[in-house]
Amino acid sequence: MSVHKNDIKRITTHQLQNMKERGEKISMLTAYDYSMATILDAAGVDVLLVGDSASNVMAGHETTLPITLDQMIYHASSVVRGVKRAFVVVDLPFGSYQGNSSEALRSTIRIMKESGAHGIKLEGGAEIKESITRILSAGVPVMGHLGLTPQSIYKFGTYSVRAKEEAEAQKLIDDALLLQELGCFSIVLEKIPSELARRVAEKLTIPIIGIGAGPHVDGQVLVVHDMLGINKEFKPRFLRRYADLHSVMTEAVQNYVHDVKNKDFPNEQEAY
Repeated sequence: MSVHKNDIKRITTHQLQNMKERGEKISMLTAYDYSMATILDAAGVDVLLVGDSASNVMAGHETTLPITLDQMIYHASSVVRGVKRAFVVVDLPFGSYQGNSSEALRSTIRIMKESGAHGIKLEGGAEIKESITRILSAGVPVMGHLGLTPQSIYKFGTYSVRAKEEAEAQKLIDDALLLQELGCFSIVLEKIPSELARRVAEKLTIPIIGIGAGPHVDGQVLVVHDMLGINKEFKPRFLRRYADLHSVMTEAVQNYVHDVKNKDFPNEQEAY
């Protein structure tokens, strides 16, 4: 029996909250294009993040900083068109919200109106309080992001584990509590000690999603190109590769090149 798009129950913030309350882990992956989003959605991923990591994996930049709001909207629109069930969250790119809550709201409204996404994510705690409040006042679901915040890479100077010292750990807890109090529906914790992530997940009532934050949180997120083994260079401890598509794709393309060169493709059956 075929399933119609209208018969599929979409994931909502309410369902994500229920998943935390009943102890069901939340699965989340990045997505940047229609074809990949279609596969991930059909495979049962709960949340798709249109990450500013598109700057790295799709455009080849060294950091997430160069990607623009227009480019994020393009990627988000492509992903939304491929989704029937998953909740789609879009990163506000660097420069589209920091230090100006009016700009943050304008950026968010453009993403929501032009892409059809379901919510936005932005990095930081108390320092972006005004922007979060303004966005939430417009009725847009907001996901926070604490710990290693890649948009601040030049401030940190390294992608190493954050919040190992007590002062930074306490600020992270305080920021997480503030984000919850403001009304964020969820928070991503990136590359922090497992025990700290557990403390945050137990202290807060909203879902906590980890990346390099250990197993004691409410869900996990990975960059899809990393977990599928398309990107071979990135090898952090927290990454589990579920496939080696780099090798599979390389072999397939080499076979194609070989067959074309040897006049084996197309054959009689493949011609009209």
